[in-house]
Amino acid sequence: MKYQRERIALFLPSLHGGGAERVMVNLARGFAEQGFKVDLVLAKAEGPYLSEVPKEVRVVDLKAKRVLYSLPGLVHYIRRERPKAMLSTLDHANIIALWARKISRVPFRLVIREANTAGMSKKDATTLRGKLMPSIMRYFYPWADGIVAVSKGVSEDLIKIIGVPAGKVKVIYNPAVTPEMFIKAEETLDHPWFTPGEPPVILGVGRLTAQKDFSTLICAFALVRKERPARLMILGEGEKREELEGLVRETGLDAEVDLPGFVDNPYNYMKRSKVFVLSSQWEGLPNVLIQALAIGTPVVSTDCPSGPAEILEGGKWGRLVPVGNADGLATAVMVSMNESKGPDVSAFVKKFRLKTVVSDYLKVLEMYA
Repeated sequence: MKYQRERIALFLPSLHGGGAERVMVNLARGFAEQGFKVDLVLAKAEGPYLSEVPKEVRVVDLKAKRVLYSLPGLVHYIRRERPKAMLSTLDHANIIALWARKISRVPFRLVIREANTAGMSKKDATTLRGKLMPSIMRYFYPWADGIVAVSKGVSEDLIKIIGVPAGKVKVIYNPAVTPEMFIKAEETLDHPWFTPGEPPVILGVGRLTAQKDFSTLICAFALVRKERPARLMILGEGEKREELEGLVRETGLDAEVDLPGFVDNPYNYMKRSKVFVLSSQWEGLPNVLIQALAIGTPVVSTDCPSGPAEILEGGKWGRLVPVGNADGLATAVMVSMNESKGPDVSAFVKKFRLKTVVSDYLKVLEMYA
């Protein structure tokens, strides 16, 4: 059944490169393909994923310098457009969405999406807002009509740490696997490291933040490099760049480690890499791990809370190592480098396909009622 007149709004801060932002763009596309009017409402319309928004989706720019300042604009949007349902993501944006509905007094179904474990995020927080966020979530999250957790671990965290009623939480995996991903994986890659005869490449993808713990990956790579020729590439940008570049210099690996920054298409890098490594201290449900698996690259991941063990089913689909253990990571990478390709996960990844996930979200948004 398709609807031509009902409107779904998706609210988030921006479309800067990150897993949550890519998920929301994919969902917007999926909702539009089902015949809904779809608005991608952004506190500020900026970021590399803007170019990926399909023409059927309207981008609404609230032109706010900070997410907090988008509150008046979001209230005005709600009163003007009166969407039937809204989905928001990222904790601070979720709070603004909850406030905006309260202030607007417009009746619509509001579902918030949580992608990280609040307990771990608070532990690493460096700002007052970050330290207070679990308490803020504890007070306001119950205002939502529904809460989507991207993994069982995130769901358990919301119920135990935040105190959200279990009946409000629904686990829906990310739509990490799309048809476009496989097309992009086959695109030509113009980088000298991926030409025939070059040493194998170990790949990491993610923001250069403390959460992703790329310093442990670099230290693990230094151990791998002592045993065999190899190169390490980390795709992403963030505040830890200078620190990571310093570590690369200290280990004398300048010629073997490349940090090229954010790239629009990480999939052709995944396709041509020998091993994909997730070195995070914590996650919600890491899209890149799912995507590397689906593309067919052997994967190694830390057994961090939460997501990797859930995705890999305890190690069935890839190797799991303790968080922050460079020795263990190096050993797992070297074993994986001896494998020609990853396991056949074609049946396993169906739960992460866009069509499946869009259907699950429409149910929780009550758009088929």
